[in-house]
Amino acid sequence: MPELTALSQSSLQDYNDCPRRFELRYLQRLAYPAIETEPALENERHQREGEYFHRMAQQYFIGIPAEQAGKLANSDNLERWWDNFMTDKDLTGLRDLAGLRTEVTLSAPLGAFRLVAKYDLIARDGDRFFIYDWKTYRKRPKNEFLAVRLQTRVYRALLVRAGAFLNDGKSIAPEQIEMIYWFSDFPNDPGRFPYQSDQFKRDWDALARFAEEISSASAYPKTDDTARCLYCPYRSYCNRGVRAGDALDAELETEAEELFDLNFDQIGEIEF
Repeated sequence: MPELTALSQSSLQDYNDCPRRFELRYLQRLAYPAIETEPALENERHQREGEYFHRMAQQYFIGIPAEQAGKLANSDNLERWWDNFMTDKDLTGLRDLAGLRTEVTLSAPLGAFRLVAKYDLIARDGDRFFIYDWKTYRKRPKNEFLAVRLQTRVYRALLVRAGAFLNDGKSIAPEQIEMIYWFSDFPNDPGRFPYQSDQFKRDWDALARFAEEISSASAYPKTDDTARCLYCPYRSYCNRGVRAGDALDAELETEAEELFDLNFDQIGEIEF
């Protein structure tokens, strides 16, 4: 079994939701035996459009003219999302800031592992730091749901631990950070999550406990919440059914990222 050296918000979310899924995906690295959602082709197309949108946003924030970046908008969804993006003046105005980092990866030690996160955009405005994450969900999730997701907790906490190079070598205080989810189909209703020192302590303590559990685990039990199995591509391994969940309800459950090919030598700034 390949050695696991890094943890991410996705792998930690999998572990939190179902340790067995974590084992199959990140330790055994099994190929997916089942489709995640129905209708499968429509969901694959939507995911591919989401990847294109992320590329368009990245190109815009590194200075490529909007007209050039917008040429990737080759579908109805992408045209609508790009129009929503370009008409959000608060969003496009970020390009005037000097302190922008797009698609930046941060890493810090976490127990026996390294915690890694790739950010869509980190914007510095004076002594404030704004984490932006682009979401192409077809349904707007509730803020209460997003607040407890590990992406929200990991991204803010890791910026505190590993973001000093973005702040002239000084540590970033939790109170300087806000995370913003921008929804391409709900541009007027972003999810905003400021941060506090007590939240950071709770988050980092929880992440450290996860790392300790994972490093010392001898077994990875299946979740008791069988509803999660509808969206799990490994459900046939667990005899938890063959029918896939509906795509509209599955997007938050099926987000995943691959850490297997990360080259840590290419991560420019790591705080120990």
